[in-house]
Amino acid sequence: MSLDVNKNYDMQPVLEFKSSTFFVLVLIIHSNDLMMIEQKLREKTSQAQDFFRNSPIILDVHELNQQSHGIDIIKLINLIRDIGLFPVGIRGGNDQQNLQAASLFIPVDMSQSSASSQAEIQKTATSSPSAAPHEVIKEIVVSTATTLINQPVRSGQRIYASGDLIILTQVSAGAEIMAEGNIHVYNTLRGRALAGVQGNRDARIFCSDLQAELISIAGDYKTSEDLKDITPRKPVQIYLQDQALIIKELI
Repeated sequence: MSLDVNKNYDMQPVLEFKSSTFFVLVLIIHSNDLMMIEQKLREKTSQAQDFFRNSPIILDVHELNQQSHGIDIIKLINLIRDIGLFPVGIRGGNDQQNLQAASLFIPVDMSQSSASSQAEIQKTATSSPSAAPHEVIKEIVVSTATTLINQPVRSGQRIYASGDLIILTQVSAGAEIMAEGNIHVYNTLRGRALAGVQGNRDARIFCSDLQAELISIAGDYKTSEDLKDITPRKPVQIYLQDQALIIKELI
């Protein structure tokens, strides 16, 4: 009796596509000074190494092109990779920059690419190399103001905000949320929450139900082992006082 090895393939799909929410950092470049970019990037990433390690990055050069400053995209992408980040796309680029990115198999977001032309490329090529570079990096962020998330943050997802971070849904175990300002979670917090990651000791964490794996403000932290006595399903605020992390019920 022979066995049809292909029989199961007719019953079970080989693959399928599913929609998913994927948060990715946007690196906005304001300078064509590669040495300064590397310095600032290393300073930023060293402050949250676990978060930034192998993080996917969208490279945004729109602001740079608005200043008519040319930049070698290949050198920039290789620099970003050397630091430990993972470029997954480019936006705001001109024709020349998009071609350079494509040569390294970096996808190009054409919907946000500048309407470049040969005249623009020529203008970039003939601009004075001695022109003073603009401010280097505005932020490596999801948003430069308050970031609002209204979808569940699932295990394995990481969110970084340069200002305050507001989350309306639950943060699952294994997820990580970080903000340079305050963090508000109007639901259950089960993952890791780090506020004031740039050293802001006045930052606070607010949540409706604290069941976190880790909470941290400006580097001072408590783990789930330290939170065993916290009553679940009660809103709390977390702040620093005299070098200690304080957890206080709001009602």
